[in-house]
Amino acid sequence: MHALLVEDDDRMAQALGTALTQRGHTIRRVGRALDALRHVREAEFVLLDLGLPDLDGLELLRRLRTVCDAPLIVVTARCEERDIVQGLRAGADDYVVKPFRMAELMARIDTVRRRTAPPHGHPDGTGASVHTGDVEIDIAGRAVMVAGAQVQLTRREFDVLAFLAARPDEVHSREQILDRIWGDAFLAASRSLDVHVAGIRAKTGRTDLVRTVRGFGYQLGSPSPGGGSSSLGDERDGGG
Repeated sequence: MHALLVEDDDRMAQALGTALTQRGHTIRRVGRALDALRHVREAEFVLLDLGLPDLDGLELLRRLRTVCDAPLIVVTARCEERDIVQGLRAGADDYVVKPFRMAELMARIDTVRRRTAPPHGHPDGTGASVHTGDVEIDIAGRAVMVAGAQVQLTRREFDVLAFLAARPDEVHSREQILDRIWGDAFLAASRSLDVHVAGIRAKTGRTDLVRTVRGFGYQLGSPSPGGGSSSLGDERDGGG
């Protein structure tokens, strides 16, 4: 795998580069946003620091996502909830706060790579499209249509929606979703899942497309053009 490492700190870049090289990856390290944009199309994976000298990292993330769909993990010292939420909404597949354990980061890279591998149909092994209300979820094509118009979701938002659509009659626990999509059921303590569910609802304009089941998890809903209730209980309770 060829990784693009966007990191302006030399010591951190050296440590990350060494760890990745030892695992058989090739690395291109850049320290500026302009260079990241120049080289991102060749990358199969991106590690992105947000504290860059020439452009705010979140803005760079948004720009990278307009030209590249490679798996991307933010690796940064920014630990405020607002930054984490913005990073996930902007298209990051994961968000790791410095300082971190190198073994954990390498495990997260492996997990993201597995979860973002080219699809072979939907999570149940078929390539069917799922219709609910005026929403069509094309699993194989990784596309979502609402009232005939395509809606752009981030990779992780689509993965969550596709997982729910695979068994639309079932209620899925938070742990099930986190384990299947993130590869880590213990992420239930974070708000990553809730952020992505909120993104699905906002971008589709169908707040009842994903239903919250109080104290348990989520289920695919039957949306109406007017939106409607997004939960079977209190959203905060469903969100953990």
